[in-house]
Amino acid sequence: MSNNLYIFSTLYILLFEMAKSLERIKARQLREKGTSVAQIAKSLKISKSTASLWVRDIILSVEQLEKLRQQNIIGGERGRLIGAFKQKNDRLKRIEEGIKKGTTRFPTLTNLELLIAGTALYWAEGSKKQRNVMFCNSDPKLVQFMLTWLRKCFNVETQRLRCVVGINEIHREREIIVKKYWSEISRIPLSQFKPTSFKKVKNKKVYANFNDHYGTFSVYVAKPGQMYYDITGLIEGLFQAVIRQGSSVG
Repeated sequence: MSNNLYIFSTLYILLFEMAKSLERIKARQLREKGTSVAQIAKSLKISKSTASLWVRDIILSVEQLEKLRQQNIIGGERGRLIGAFKQKNDRLKRIEEGIKKGTTRFPTLTNLELLIAGTALYWAEGSKKQRNVMFCNSDPKLVQFMLTWLRKCFNVETQRLRCVVGINEIHREREIIVKKYWSEISRIPLSQFKPTSFKKVKNKKVYANFNDHYGTFSVYVAKPGQMYYDITGLIEGLFQAVIRQGSSVG
């Protein structure tokens, strides 16, 4: 019984060594063809350290080395693209989740909530000088919000609104397109637009999205009268309310 076990063990060791020898021969053949160590290890299902040990004495030609270098560059670029694509998808998913949460939290606004939100936005973006009621921005959503605030909270009629488009000089040929864009966003007729303000700069700005650029949009109320004082009062009232809220914490 012991002799049979010895013979079996000896045969197993011999077969194992033969298999390793064949793998080593195959590894060297692949390397001589210019295959990378990583590819050899993957093909033969061995570790990279073993593959490297088996082929370390094989010297590749200049052409083979250049080919491997190009493969590494392509592989690295592919890896970077895959990583960037994943990051973009993750970012889009987070944006979508944020929008879903936000729209769920604010299904509607009461008149008071609209008044508060609009007052805060005017405090940040609106004119507080020369007794004008005016704001300027490039975000069409903010423009729509502020116009709704003026119309709903102060009963400002459209015919009382005046507006000015501000845009770089290089967009002069697109003036009509830009004005129509803001007219549709604001629901203010083109007849109530003042002359466009063209920004003259020494270095002409180059936009990646040239045809999607619409500059800034300024809106002001003609003869605001008491409205200016009401808005400044609301801003102060909002500030005082926050101060009181802060002093009551803790």
